[in-house]
Amino acid sequence: MKLKNTLLFIVIGGLLALIIYRILSNKEQTEKNNPMMGGPKPPVKVQGIILKSQLFANDLQVSGSIDANEQIELRSEVSGVIQSINFIEGGNVSKGQLLIKVNDAELRAQLIQANSKQSLASENERRAKLLLQKEAISQEEYDITFAELASARAQTQFIQSQISRTSIVAPFSGKIGLRSVSPGAYVTPTTLIAKLVNNEKVKITFSIPEKYAGSIKKDGTLQFTVSGKTDKFSAKIYALEPSVEQTTRTLQIRAIAENSKGILLPGTFANISLPLEEIKDAILIPTEAIIPIQNGKKVFVVVNGKAKEVIIETAVRTEKSILVTSGLNPGDTLITTGIMALKPDAPVQPNIIQN
Repeated sequence: MKLKNTLLFIVIGGLLALIIYRILSNKEQTEKNNPMMGGPKPPVKVQGIILKSQLFANDLQVSGSIDANEQIELRSEVSGVIQSINFIEGGNVSKGQLLIKVNDAELRAQLIQANSKQSLASENERRAKLLLQKEAISQEEYDITFAELASARAQTQFIQSQISRTSIVAPFSGKIGLRSVSPGAYVTPTTLIAKLVNNEKVKITFSIPEKYAGSIKKDGTLQFTVSGKTDKFSAKIYALEPSVEQTTRTLQIRAIAENSKGILLPGTFANISLPLEEIKDAILIPTEAIIPIQNGKKVFVVVNGKAKEVIIETAVRTEKSILVTSGLNPGDTLITTGIMALKPDAPVQPNIIQN
C-alpha cells in the first residue's frame, strides 16, 4: 500500500513539474516575442536618402538701391540776381557747358577799381626800387611799397575769383532736372537751382551678412531685376567697404551697370541675385532631417540596420537644403522621416528615396 501511494505521489509530482515548466517556458517565449514585455522591438520604418557629393553654386538673394553714377544739386556759390538760364529742363548738357549766369556788374566794377589800385601800386613799387638802388630810401620803406603791391594783386585775384563763381557750369555730362528758379530771381548759396544726373551708368548699392563676406570678390558679376520689368540686368562689383558694419553685422558692396538706354531709374530698388563661391564636392541634406540641439545640430544615419546619431556642422542654407561642412560623407544613408521618435541604436527599416 505504501509503495502504491509513493508511486502515485511521484507521478503526480512529475506531472505538476512538467506543467509548471511548460507554463514558465511559454511565458518566457511570449516575453521574447512581445516588445511590450521586454522582447526585441521590430524595426522602425523610415525614409532615407543615400548622400552624394555634388556641385554647390548657391545664389544669395538680397535687395539693393539703384543710384546715379554721378548726381549733384546745382547751387550758386555767390549771392545775386540770375542774369540768364542756359539749359532746358529735362535736357542733356555737356561737361563745361554754361548753365546759369548770375549778374556780375558790381563785381566787374570792383575789378576795374582793383586793377587801377594794382597799377598804381605796381608803379610805386617800380619807383621805390629805383630809389632803393640809389640808396635814396631805406629797405624798410621799399618793403612797405612792395607789400602794398602784393595786397593790390591779391584783391584783384579775389574779385576775379568771385566773378568766375557767377558762372555755373556743368561739372560732368548728364541730364538736368526741373529748375526751381527763373531769370531775374535772387539766389544765394542755399538756393537749389536744379539737379544734374549722369545715369548712362548706374550704381547698385547693397549689403550682405558678414558670414558671406569671404565669398565676395571684386570684379565679380551679379544679376538683378527691378519692379515692373521682366528683364534681367547684369552688374560688375567694383568696390567693397573695408570693414563690416558693427551694428548690423553686414558688409556694404557697390556694383555698376550699363544704362545707355535709360531703362534703370536712380532711386528704385533692385532684387539682386549674387552668386557665391562654388563648392565642387558639397554635401547637401534636406532641412527636415536636422534636429537642433543645445550645442549645434544632429542627424540620424543607418549603420548595420540601426539608427546612429551624428553631430554635424552646417554653412549656407537654401530654400530646401543646407550645406553640411562636417559629420557626413558621401555614401551615408541619412534618415529623413520619423527622426524625432528615434533613439540611438534603434533598429530601422529604411525606404531609400532617390536623391
